[in-house]
Amino acid sequence: MLKVTNTNTNANIKSNNYITITDRTKQFAIRIIKACCFLDEKPGIYRALSKQLLRSGTSVGANVRETQSAQSDKDFIHKLEIALKEARETQYWLEILIESELVDKPKFTLLLQEANEIGKILVASTKKLKDK
Repeated sequence: MLKVTNTNTNANIKSNNYITITDRTKQFAIRIIKACCFLDEKPGIYRALSKQLLRSGTSVGANVRETQSAQSDKDFIHKLEIALKEARETQYWLEILIESELVDKPKFTLLLQEANEIGKILVASTKKLKDK
């Protein structure tokens, strides 16, 4: 069950296992950084794709963190929606890498699954806040 609280000073969005979405997206960003370090070791197209993945994958958590400084409920929701857009872009780049067979499918599929889960949490959170 999701618990969403907007105090405008501390985003306290939690998932079933009580890891805040802030912590979860930070951990996800770290995993993305490590994946991009692997991609950067390879020549050519890998680096271009790595740059795109790095930007969107780390932006998810940055935007979730920004909710802690939201000036209103509307601003809070807007920042979550931006994080959702970045999560979806990250899903896209991971799908491209996997489907083009440029990367080890099992390892990158785990990242894609996490991006999908984060996206679901963000959708549920924004929906719940809008329904208030």
